[in-house]
Amino acid sequence: MKKVTVFLLLVSIQFGFSQSTTDFFSKADVFFKTYVANGKVKYKEIKKDPASLEALIDMAAGIKVSKSKVSTYQAFYINAYNLAVIKGIVDNYPTKSPLNVKGFFDKTTYTLGGVKTTLNDLENKILRKNFPNEARFHFVLVCAGLGCPPIINTAYKPSTLEAQLQRQTVKALNNSSFIKVKGNKVQISQIFEWYKEDFTRNGSEVDFINKFRKEKIPAKAKVSYYTYNWNLNQI
Repeated sequence: MKKVTVFLLLVSIQFGFSQSTTDFFSKADVFFKTYVANGKVKYKEIKKDPASLEALIDMAAGIKVSKSKVSTYQAFYINAYNLAVIKGIVDNYPTKSPLNVKGFFDKTTYTLGGVKTTLNDLENKILRKNFPNEARFHFVLVCAGLGCPPIINTAYKPSTLEAQLQRQTVKALNNSSFIKVKGNKVQISQIFEWYKEDFTRNGSEVDFINKFRKEKIPAKAKVSYYTYNWNLNQI
């Protein structure tokens, strides 16, 4: 009898885990579809009615995800990061830039996955540290500035994560506003300067970029970084 009870308990725990993450991804998808368009966020609308955002943040606080379930773990924290950024802006709206909010990235904390974290720690300790070879994170984590690759109007989900990571990276690195090529000179985002180690593990920054570009950048191109645009990505 005890064995049956323990088995049922384990099944219920696993079912609850599955249901909670599935529900989170589903509701996050509805939220992004409602409040994101053309790579920008409807902060003003969310400020007027923040209930769905607050519910998602509360839900994310109680969900536990295991690193062993890689796609679920990554998808959960990518969505959690983007939602926390939106909450940080909404809590201080109106503002013209996340940099106008003191401690936006390194002081303000959010409880996500049962752990209290800042945006910086979520990006650097929860995602980058655990998955050091996944540089595509930089094209899906959106920091509320126009210099970021655009936020998408759907949630990242375990079943579609690989395709979404690939699509957003290809989209960014083929965007002439993000990678500015003029002959043998190329200007690239400061993202590549700040996180250089992520992009140069197996070659140069140009080598990394060319893996995703249709029109390849010359191997000996002169690379420089253009100034990051921290103006708010708002509609």
